[in-house]
Formats: sequence, structure tokens, C-alpha cells
Amino acid sequence: KKNDRCQTEHSSQSERKRRDSFGMYDGFDSCSEDTSSSSSSDESEEEVAPLPASLPIIKNNGQVYTYPDGKSGMATCEMCGMVGVRDAFYSKTKRFCSVSCSRSYSSNSKKASILARLQGKPPTKKAKVLQKQPLVAKLAAYAQYQANLQNQAKTKAAVHVEGFDWGNYISSNNFIAAPVSCFKHVPMGTCWGDISEGVRLEVPNTDCNLPTKVFWIAGIVKLAGYKALLRYEGFDSDSSLDFWCNICGSDVRPVGWCATSGKPLVPPRTIQHKYTNWKAFLVKRLTGAKTLPPDFPQKVSESMQYPFKASMRVEVVDKTHLCRTRVAVVDSVVGGRLRLVYEESEDGTDDFWCHMYSPLIHAIGWSRSIGHRFKRSDVLKKQEGHYDAAPRLFRKVKEVDQSGDWFREGMKLEAIDPLNLSAICVATVRKVLADGYLMIGIDGSEAADGSDWFCYHATSPSIFPVGFCEINMIELTPPRGYIKLPFKWFDYLRETGSIAAPVKLFNKDVPNHGFKVGMKLEAVDLMEPRLVCVATLTRIVHRLLRIHFDGWEDEYDQWVDCESPDLYPVGWCQLTGYPLQPPAAQSSRDSQSSGSKQKKKTKSQQYKGHKKKRKMPVGKKPVSLSSLPMAGGVRRSFSGDEELTPPPYRTLPAQTAPEALKPPSTSREFIPSLKTVTSLQMKEELLDRDEFTFLQGASDQESNGSGSYFIKQEP
Repeated sequence: KKNDRCQTEHSSQSERKRRDSFGMYDGFDSCSEDTSSSSSSDESEEEVAPLPASLPIIKNNGQVYTYPDGKSGMATCEMCGMVGVRDAFYSKTKRFCSVSCSRSYSSNSKKASILARLQGKPPTKKAKVLQKQPLVAKLAAYAQYQANLQNQAKTKAAVHVEGFDWGNYISSNNFIAAPVSCFKHVPMGTCWGDISEGVRLEVPNTDCNLPTKVFWIAGIVKLAGYKALLRYEGFDSDSSLDFWCNICGSDVRPVGWCATSGKPLVPPRTIQHKYTNWKAFLVKRLTGAKTLPPDFPQKVSESMQYPFKASMRVEVVDKTHLCRTRVAVVDSVVGGRLRLVYEESEDGTDDFWCHMYSPLIHAIGWSRSIGHRFKRSDVLKKQEGHYDAAPRLFRKVKEVDQSGDWFREGMKLEAIDPLNLSAICVATVRKVLADGYLMIGIDGSEAADGSDWFCYHATSPSIFPVGFCEINMIELTPPRGYIKLPFKWFDYLRETGSIAAPVKLFNKDVPNHGFKVGMKLEAVDLMEPRLVCVATLTRIVHRLLRIHFDGWEDEYDQWVDCESPDLYPVGWCQLTGYPLQPPAAQSSRDSQSSGSKQKKKTKSQQYKGHKKKRKMPVGKKPVSLSSLPMAGGVRRSFSGDEELTPPPYRTLPAQTAPEALKPPSTSREFIPSLKTVTSLQMKEELLDRDEFTFLQGASDQESNGSGSYFIKQEP
């Protein structure tokens, strides 16, 4: 009878706590802190002595993590092995990361799970799910919690979390980030829809004392790429608990997900007594509001699957001889970026990073088909497990008609120097290949054997007609050694007996890219292609973008195309698991600069991306290469480096190298739109392309529309 009475009481309590259409508890007061204590297994655990404050906890590839207040505060779950902030763990003893782990520890499967882990076997499915939340996210959540306590008490200093935080960087400086829709090659880039300020989401409620994860509704206050500043519903103008999160994260859901998934919607503890009828409040507040499409999380997952796989063979530019290609094997895929290891590399260290849509990689056989130079591999046959990547996986170039008036050898043009992306230089067509490809040489600095010629397609946005820089007020780098300055194209063409490539042969399409000067983004440092850095868009010339790396001098800037696969939205690194390089600190730049001045170069470096200019004072215009002192001539080696003191290069910490990350796998295109809580709202905007002319002194904001080149020639 006693058991029957207990079961009856339990069922009645469950009935009182049934969830309504919003997933909320009808009787929220009955689900208070008093009735949400830990399980009995937690109470029976033996107390573990706290860790001494002086003991550092070393986890995650050797990195040391401590409490923001300086005390050691990491813990490891004894069940699943997950590492996290000690205060974020469950139970008094902080031995387990969740109630389920605590219960499972005392179950019959405890010994088998521990034995499997000791033997090096893969963790259980549950453990894998728990490990999905990154350690940095837990640190950030803890820092937010501590900051809120300090704001309330107003007795302690601000909390700082180790590492770079885009949210604080954006908020403290009131920066604007480029929207995800500007980047067509990134996850959800082509189907971002109408995600904007005011959109409502369901996110975990961190302001509660319940033992299980519960959710609450939040609205977007500010959007920065994938990152969004959220405010819990009910706080109105109170920003004390505002927090940043990645919209494509696994814990962000459309409104209504809790109701369909059986998850509780619980108001934050700070405002739980603000309203007596939370259900009526939500109905009134959310009716007509926008939220995410119901299948948004699924589409995010699909857009993060990539067709390239490890062990695929491709042709890629030879970083030691730019004029030729070599066979390389895909080692790993991270967010669409490929780590390629040259096939002849015995220890796997001779690698090259690029995006799968990069113009530097091609299908096996591409070089032979167009007449491009190719280094034959010493490997006589394919290694076991290696196979050629299908040609359909590579980005297609626009077909061109090479008959009639076409590029010819010796024609002059302007081109971005592939070894110094901050400069647009006087260049020459050195060879015409098939399918619209050209071999371009930079005047005045070419190697005698042509080993630094670079392959550009005729439609490449990195080559320009004669006069482009003058018309758009961009400094043109004249040939090295040319003494008749200022440089005049008419005089140079007459002196060299050359002709300019016809304007009509160049790519004049300018897409409605949506970029604006001052926008923040994440960009590859093509000097070190494995590095993705915090960057700012400083200038726009039609489809050409000037990228500045925050914390570094202007000489490190890069000219890139608006559709370059080496540009990413804010939050891309966090979403894909790729390490982000924060802005350089002044002290580190000064130390690297002084060290580089004392170190003399003894041999040519390999081409790891693109050469940077010599160090110059901040704010000064770049000195033309022709004005550099020449003692017997300064030779530009085949690797793209000059026999001059190199600038201090950024380095990627070994423990954060993304090589260990496993590549995901085929993407499908999806175009969702936001929906209201009551009905689906579809909205499409068509952007008209305006005709305009490239005029002298044209504003940087004249970046959209299809244009025509207007070239002035002196008689």
C-alpha cells in the first residue's frame, strides 16, 4: 500500500508539471530549487579535498587553464573523462560533469566503461555527446557567471578569460562584422535567410539552479557574423545577463523546439517572480515574432559536410617553384580548408594549406591538359589507400573564347604580386596556356629561368588592365630598377616596345558582395596559409578588397577578391574548430621586429604563401621596390623571397595546430527563411546591378554593380 501511495503522489506531481505548448511547466513554482536537488548517488559520494590554488591543471594539448581569478579550477569527469570548469560540474564533490554520469558511475556498466577507457577504446556514445561542448565555451560561460556576480556585488575587478573573445572585442569597440551572406563558400553562406536583430531563439538557461539543462527564449540584440549578442526574454532593457553565442551552435534552437522535444522552458532565476503567468507573457511577446526555420540545425550540419576526403590526390602549386604544380594528398579537412601533404614528403611535414575552392588546386591531369609545367613525382605508384579526387569536386572557371583578339606573349598588364599580396605590380604575359590560363611574370624581379611565373586565369580578379591603379588611386609598384619616376605607362610601353592587353579581355563583373569599409572578419594570412587571423576591411575598389590584420602594420595588408575562399565571417573558426590568431600585442610585435633585425638571412625560404614587404613605420606609404638600394642587384629567388631581412612572421602554436581535427564529409544547398511563431514568412530581396564607370577618384563605396573599365592613355 505504501508503494501504491508513493506512485500515486509521483504521478500527480508529474501531471501538475506537465508542459504546455511552449514546453513550460504549468506549475513552475513546484519546480523550485528545493525540489531539484541532486540524485541520491550524488549525496552518497565521498568528499574529495579541493585542489590547492598553487597547483596548475594541465589539460587539452598541454595548455594550462585556471580560474579567471587565478586559482586552479579544472575538473575531469570520472565517468566520461570530459574536462571542464570545476564549478560547472555537478554534485558537491564535483566528480562528474552531469547527473547522468554520476548515476552511471554507480551502475553495472561502470567497470566496463572504465576498463574500455583504460584500454584506449573509443568512449561511449553518451560521452561523445558530452564532449561536443568545447572547453573554451565552458570557460566563457563561467566568466560570464563570475562577471554577473561581480556587477551585482560591485566589489571585484573585471574577469578575463584566457584567449581571444570576439564578443568582447566587438562590444567594447562597437565594431561591425561582415554578415554571413557575404561569404558564399562558408556553412550557411548561401542560405542565411533573414537572420537579424530581433529574431527569437531557444537557448540554454544558465541563470537557474536546476540539475538538468533547461532552456529559455532569447532575442538577438546584435549580430556579428555567426556570433549573436542575446538577451533573455523578460529582461526588456536590462542588459546585465546579455551573452554572446554562435547561432550555428548545437544549443541554439528555433522557438517551439522545446515543446516538440519535451524539453522544459524555465524563466531565468533573476526574473522568475516578475510575472505570475509566464505562459500568457510568452504568447503575447512571441506572437508575430521571427525565429529560425524548424530544420535550421539540420541544415547547419549538412552545410558542414565537405566532398573532399583524406587520402585524395590533387595537383597543387609547388611552393618552391611557383611556375609548376605537384601531386599532393589530402591529409585533413577542417571547415572546407585542406591540409595537403606533397606526395614525396616522407615524414608528412612538407605541407600546404588552402581552401577546397582555391584556384591553386586542380584535378590530377590538369597541368598536362593545359600545358602547365608539372613536377613528376618520384613515387612510382600510388600508395595504398590514395585515390584521385574527382574533377567535379573542383571549382569550375568561366569558359573563354581564345580565338581572335586574345592575350599574347609580351602584353603588359597590372597584377597582384602572388609573392607580396599588398602590392599591385607592372606585369607581363609570359606564356599563353589552354582553357584561358596565362603565365604572368612581375616586371623587374623575375627569375632568369621563369620559376616565379604565376598561373592566373584570364577571368581572374587579380589581374587588371593598364591604368587600373591610376584610375582608382592605388599605388602601382613599378619594375625594380626603373628610375624614371613617377611611373608613366605610356612612356614605359614606348621604351619597352610593348602593347597593353586589351581592356575587353579582363573580368569586369562586380557582384553585389555586401562588404563595407570597417567590417570585421576572419582572414587567412596568405604569407602563412595555415593561419586564420582577426582582420578588418579597410578599402573597397569595386570587387577588390584591402584586408588589414588587426594589431599589425599596414605593410602586412593583402589585396583579395570579394569572393576569395580565404575570407570568413566572425565566428567561423569557433564553428569549425579551426584555431583563430588574435590581434598581435604591441610588445610581441616589437620583440619580433628587434629579433628580425639582428638575424641575417642565409638561404631562401620556401614559399608558404606570399611574401610580405620589409618592415616600415606605421602609417607610411610603401616604398616602391625600385627605390630600394641595390648592391649588385637584389635578387628575387624562386621561392618568392628576397635576399633581405624578412619581416617577423606570425607563428601558429604547436598545441593549437588543426591537423588533428577530423574532416567531416558532401554538402547540399538549402535556402531557408525565418518564420514567425504563428506562421512562416518568406521574404526575398532582389538587388539590382547598376552600370558604372571606373573613374579617377571613385569612392571606395562604389563597390557593387557591373562596371566597365575606362583607361586613359597619353598621346
